Amino acid sequence: MTVTTTVPAASAATGGRTGSPLLTVAVLCLGGLVVSLTQTMVIPIQGQLGMLLRTSEANASWVVTATLVAGAVSMPISGRLGDLFGKQRVLVVSSSLLVLGSLVCALSSSLAPMLAGRMLQGLAMGFIPVGIALMREVVPPQFAATGMAAMSATLGVGGAIGLPLSAWIVQDFSWHTLFWVSTGLAALVAAAVVLLVPHVRDAVPGRFDAVGAVGLAVGLVALLVAVSKGNDWGWAHGRTLGLVAAAVVVLVAWGSYELRVADPLCDLRVTARRPVLLTNVAAIAIGFGMMAQAIVVPRLLQSPEATGYGLGQSLLETGLWLAPGGLVMMAFSPVSGRLIRLVGARRTLMVGATVLGLGYVFAIFLTDAPWQLLVSNCITSAGIGIGYAAMPTLILESVPLSEAGSGVGINGLMRSIGTSVSSAVMAAILTSSTTSLGGYEIPDEGAFRICFVVGAAAAFAGVLLAALVPARRTDR
Repeated sequence: MTVTTTVPAASAATGGRTGSPLLTVAVLCLGGLVVSLTQTMVIPIQGQLGMLLRTSEANASWVVTATLVAGAVSMPISGRLGDLFGKQRVLVVSSSLLVLGSLVCALSSSLAPMLAGRMLQGLAMGFIPVGIALMREVVPPQFAATGMAAMSATLGVGGAIGLPLSAWIVQDFSWHTLFWVSTGLAALVAAAVVLLVPHVRDAVPGRFDAVGAVGLAVGLVALLVAVSKGNDWGWAHGRTLGLVAAAVVVLVAWGSYELRVADPLCDLRVTARRPVLLTNVAAIAIGFGMMAQAIVVPRLLQSPEATGYGLGQSLLETGLWLAPGGLVMMAFSPVSGRLIRLVGARRTLMVGATVLGLGYVFAIFLTDAPWQLLVSNCITSAGIGIGYAAMPTLILESVPLSEAGSGVGINGLMRSIGTSVSSAVMAAILTSSTTSLGGYEIPDEGAFRICFVVGAAAAFAGVLLAALVPARRTDR
């Protein structure tokens, strides 16, 4: 069984280095921001990747898919490694993987090394759940909620800021410059983690479950590849159905194994507790809602004006319209932290999901000008900033301290599953109802509105799921 232990706070840092709590939060948030930014940095060149890497467009699409899948797999595994070997050590490894992956991409001009580099960048996503869990140990309670809120928000902020930044770099410099910039930023993060983040004695007794890690990785890769590629391959295609069937078989076998092993990668008995289970299911719904606006709003902004509903914005203009959403997301992080202290994480999650849903309701009726989509995007971003912060807090309130990293990692995985499913669903909706323009089929206005309705429904489902989480004393 997993050993529960009490971990000393920042005063237990080795070498007498406790560090400034605010500086620690700043370093961890910077790391989360850079890691998140690398996930979306190739979007400006996505349509050109086939030509740039001298391969087919279908093969080039794996440059995006590989990073998303590797990131989803890495979060629960990195979380458990942080519990067993120390979170600061895992942060150093994650940031080092980001440096290496960015460097490999910067030096790549063909598909194979680019995929290798992007997978390494994806594995660095483990930095975020481990960093959130570490804050619980090294940051005083009065700052912890705000710190965790800010770091949770970096998942969305990095993408929102990364799009205009990447578009500007691609427009004025070489596409390789994207990865040289990320290499420099990753190196800065790695150095800051080594020098400024306190190394507490937070490792707990136990053995790393390598078999469980392999089983989870195989099952998740099969599932997420099927979801990500289902719209391209066809949902009834044998390849898609085969991967889904394989994922179900592997994950069921993995769950059975995890219930029998002495030191599981993920303690499913803890995960099945009502507060943890409902929070993780809510994470899928809210992750779905977050990704829906990230896919639909840019597409609508860039649709040709000749359609009668498109807004004809360039890639750089689109990024600039979306960038304020990232700033709003970060600005609402301290608001979320204060709400968590005042009314509890459960109610804060409900507020965040409600605001997210209202942003979609606004977008259903007001899409006639870029500024209207900017307002909608800012509302949904505020909801994400509030809600994303509450989820790891709910998890950390409900799992033993010895499983903090693993618990937050699983929650991050659930959000990734929500975003992957959302990406597939939005793509299916946008291609299901199209109009012809200049020989090309593009989504019609009704398809965009359906996407907003589905995004709102997912967000309000998150409100209901959060309401079902048992209230703690502080919530009452």
